[in-house]
Amino acid sequence: MTTVDLRGVTCPTNFVKAKLALEMVDAGEVIEFLLDDGEPVKNVPRSLKSEGHKLLGLKEAEGYYILTLEKGEE
Repeated sequence: MTTVDLRGVTCPTNFVKAKLALEMVDAGEVIEFLLDDGEPVKNVPRSLKSEGHKLLGLKEAEGYYILTLEKGEE
């Protein structure tokens, strides 16, 4: 599984980087994003879901969140 660390990256740059990372994996592949609390954890999952990706989980770790999703079809 691919993990992309977006901690310390501000909105909307973190969403752009998440989209770029998704372009590197095949449809149906699972990818993890590490996100900061606040705007990133609110906006990035919602934006990626609206683009057709399937949210598999969002869990809190020590001071950040782990978003797991499955890449949708192109």
